Amino acid sequence: MRNSFVERETLETKVKVKLKLDGSGIFDIKTPVPFLNHMLKTLCLHSMMDLVVEASGDLAHHIIEDTALVIGKAIGKALGDRKNLKRFGYARVPMDESLAEAAVDLIKRPYAVTRLKISCETIEGFDSKMVAHFINSLAYSIPATIHVNVIYGYNDHHKTEAAFKALALAFKEAWTITGTLASVKGAYE
Repeated sequence: MRNSFVERETLETKVKVKLKLDGSGIFDIKTPVPFLNHMLKTLCLHSMMDLVVEASGDLAHHIIEDTALVIGKAIGKALGDRKNLKRFGYARVPMDESLAEAAVDLIKRPYAVTRLKISCETIEGFDSKMVAHFINSLAYSIPATIHVNVIYGYNDHHKTEAAFKALALAFKEAWTITGTLASVKGAYE
């Protein structure tokens, strides 16, 4: 079973994450940041991973960042040696007037590109710059290569949600077990 538990406690935050990659999209998300909770539930439901998150801290920025770091480490831990994974995943998702795409490579090389086209400063009280920061932190802590691109849209909530849904579906495809090593190098590094 591809499960993991990771926790992180600093002077700024306390985050606990328990996940099961081969789940059914069950979630129990508890952070003081409502829009983060919404996006994490979206990520769970569409990737079909089961996820429990408990996060608290001094500032929303620290909570969001550290939650991404801990979820990323938990995903990386659950993936194990990654030798039997499909490795690549891609999805394009509409949400009303918005369209987003995500591509994932679960090689152990951290890199992130986020082009979200978010125009407002906040989304539901959430600092909009933190959307890209969350995705970048996630990529570097897994480690994995993640590209997320909002193609078009005018509602920033919809653009963000479409991006998270696309990311979830790309993850689900990439961490599918195929039984082969998808690398000419013979290693995922």
